[in-house]
Amino acid sequence: MFILSEGSNRTTGRDAQSSNITAGKAVAQAVRTTLGPRGMDKMLVSGAGDVVITNDGATILEEMDIEHPAAQMIVEVAQTQEDEVGDGTTTAAILSGQLLAEAEELLQQDVHATTIVEGYHEAARIAKETVEEHVVDAEVDEELLIKVATSSMTGKGTAGVTAEHLAQTVVDAVLGVDDDDEDAVTIETHVGASSADTELISGVILDDGPAHAAMPRSAEDAKIAVLDIPLEVRTGEIDVEYAVESVEELTKAMDSEAAELRGYAEVLEEAGVDIVVTTDDIDDRVVEHLTAADILAFEDVSDDEARRIIRASGARWVGAIGDLSDDDLGIVESVEVRRFGDDEFTFFEGGADAKSVTIFVRGGTENVVRELERVVRDSLDVVQTTRRTGTVVPGAGSTEIAMASAIREAAAGITGRRQLAVDAFADAIDSIPRTIAENSGEDPIDALVELRALHDETGRAGIVVEGGEITYVDPIERGVLDPAAVKLEAIESATEAATMIIRIDDVIAAS
Repeated sequence: MFILSEGSNRTTGRDAQSSNITAGKAVAQAVRTTLGPRGMDKMLVSGAGDVVITNDGATILEEMDIEHPAAQMIVEVAQTQEDEVGDGTTTAAILSGQLLAEAEELLQQDVHATTIVEGYHEAARIAKETVEEHVVDAEVDEELLIKVATSSMTGKGTAGVTAEHLAQTVVDAVLGVDDDDEDAVTIETHVGASSADTELISGVILDDGPAHAAMPRSAEDAKIAVLDIPLEVRTGEIDVEYAVESVEELTKAMDSEAAELRGYAEVLEEAGVDIVVTTDDIDDRVVEHLTAADILAFEDVSDDEARRIIRASGARWVGAIGDLSDDDLGIVESVEVRRFGDDEFTFFEGGADAKSVTIFVRGGTENVVRELERVVRDSLDVVQTTRRTGTVVPGAGSTEIAMASAIREAAAGITGRRQLAVDAFADAIDSIPRTIAENSGEDPIDALVELRALHDETGRAGIVVEGGEITYVDPIERGVLDPAAVKLEAIESATEAATMIIRIDDVIAAS
C-alpha cells in the first residue's frame, strides 16, 4: 500500500535527528569566526555578482540562501534576535548550533530527546536568572549609553576615533527624541568622504532635490505643507469624450485647465507656504507657478518620508487643497538643498515641534557605507533597548562565564540523566567566550581556564582587547557592557530552536 506520493522521501529515527543537527551546526559554524573584538568578515557573492561584505550574523545568514528546513530554523533565530533587540545575532546562532552539538553526543549515549529538552529548559531558566542577578547597578545616562554603543560596534569594522564618533552620534540621536518613539531616528547614507564625516541632523533628510532647478536652494523659518494629493488637472473616474466644435471652445477648455493649475499655486502662496511636499505628482505648469512664487516643491515623496517630515515639522496631512488652513502647516528652522557628487539631498532641520532626527552615514565605498549602516543600526537598536529596559550586564563573555558556572553548580543537585543535559547546556554557553578567545588568537582552553579563575576570584571576567593586547579583566572597568535583553533573548530563542530540532525524529519530504 502506497501512503505517500511517488517520489516522496522519508527519514526516521536517529538518521533524521543526525541530518537536522548536522544542518543546524553547519549554519552556526558559518558565522562563528565573526564573533568578538577580532571577528572576521564574510564576503557573500550572489549569482548576479552582487557582493556583500559584513560580519553581521543576521545579514550573513539572510544572504546565504539556506534551504534545509532545520538550518532555516537557525536563520530564524538570528532574525528574531535582530528584530527584538537588534544585536547578539551571531551569539544566538552559535549557541543554537552548540546546543545541537551537545545534544548529538547525548543522543549517541542513548539519552532520550525528551530528557535533553527538559534539561535544556531547566538550564535556560537558571541562565536567565543569572543574567538578572548580574545586572549592573548604574544609572542609564549618556555615559552608560555611549559604553553600550561602543561595545556593540567593537569588532565590526570601526576603531579608535571613528567608533567614538559613531557611538556619540548614535547616543545623541536616541537622546534627541521621545523615549517611546523609536521610529523617530532614521538613517540616510551616501558614498563619499570618510566614516568620520557621519553626522546627526536634527530633522529629516530627503533623498531628492526640488521639482525644478530654478527653485530656491534654501529657506529659513519656513512654513511647510504636506499633501497627499496630486497637483495636476483633475480627471473623472469614468472615461468621457467631449466634442469641441470651435476654436473658442478649445481655448475656453484650455484656459479653464490652466486656471485650475494656477489656482493650486495661488492657494499655497496665499497661505504663506514656503515649502510644499506631496506624495503624488505635480504638473509641470504648477511647478512653473510655484517657481515664480519662490515656493520650494517636492513631488513623489514616499509615505514614510512624508511622515518623518510631519513628525519633524509639526505639519498635518492635507487631503484636499481647498481644506488647507494655517493649522495644517508645519515649521522648520532651515531647509537646504545640498549636492553630494551627482546626487542632491534636502535637509529639513529644526523646528519647535521637531520630533525626528537623522543619522547621515558617510563612507568611501558602497560596501563600507552599507556595513557602517548595519553597524550604526545595530548600535542604535541596543542603545534604544538599554534606554527602554534600563538594564545592562558585563560584556566580553563575562555574563556567559557566570551563566555556565551557575548552571554547573545547579546541575549537581539534579538527579537522573537530566543532569547530563543541564551540564551540556553549560558547555554550550562556554562556547561563546571560547569562540571570542579563539577569534582573538588565544588558545580557547587556556582562555577558559583564565576566565573561570578570574570569575571565581572577582565575580566578573571577560576578554578585552586593548591596544592590540588581549587581557582578562572585569569588563565593567573597561566599559564593555551589553543590554541584559540581548542575553535573555539569545538564551530564549536559541533554546527554543535547538529543542524543536532535537525533538524531530521523522522527516517526510515531498518530491
